Amino acid sequence: MGAKPRQPGMRGVTLIELMVALAILGISLLMVIPAFSTWLRNAQVRSQAENLQSGLQMARAEAVRRNTPVRLQIISDLSNSCTLVSAGTQWVSNLGSDVSPASLCASALSDTSSPYLLQRSAGSNSSNNALITASQSTLAFDGLGRLTATTQPSTSASATVTFQISAPGGTCIAASGDTRCLNLVVSPGGQIRLCDPSLSSAQVADRARAC
Repeated sequence: MGAKPRQPGMRGVTLIELMVALAILGISLLMVIPAFSTWLRNAQVRSQAENLQSGLQMARAEAVRRNTPVRLQIISDLSNSCTLVSAGTQWVSNLGSDVSPASLCASALSDTSSPYLLQRSAGSNSSNNALITASQSTLAFDGLGRLTATTQPSTSASATVTFQISAPGGTCIAASGDTRCLNLVVSPGGQIRLCDPSLSSAQVADRARAC
């Protein structure tokens, strides 16, 4: 019997072709990974900023609803060894302008038992969380929704409070990096505003989002 004719298009991949394909794949990954890392950092910042914004809005709403001061503070962690800090990844809110939750951050949420915790930040004590750097560790809203003074620590009701949210391992666009950091600004009147410090208010298109 004669040899079976080879069917067209039926051949294997040569070693050279495989190496070329792997090289192209490697180059593509090298191009994609930095972009993915930037996207991930930006997502972490956005998530942290929106979580904190929600916490501030809830603290203000509870202060108005209860007609009593409600405070929110940045904390070192969510354990019962927590301290109040001006730079951290977690926060809690509680009743009373003079009640500090330090060393009690893992307490059950309760408006009848000290430290009267109302809410705590979502997520775990992870070093991958976006960092919150605040102009002061603690603020409080009064029954009219305005900032009010606190004790433990002592804060003023007349100063605007700014929370800067940045990502670990990233540099903000405003500092010539590639991470879109965000700010939350709380005015003495209680207005809570999320803004982008890398944008200029001089540009009409960016004015609403600029800090």
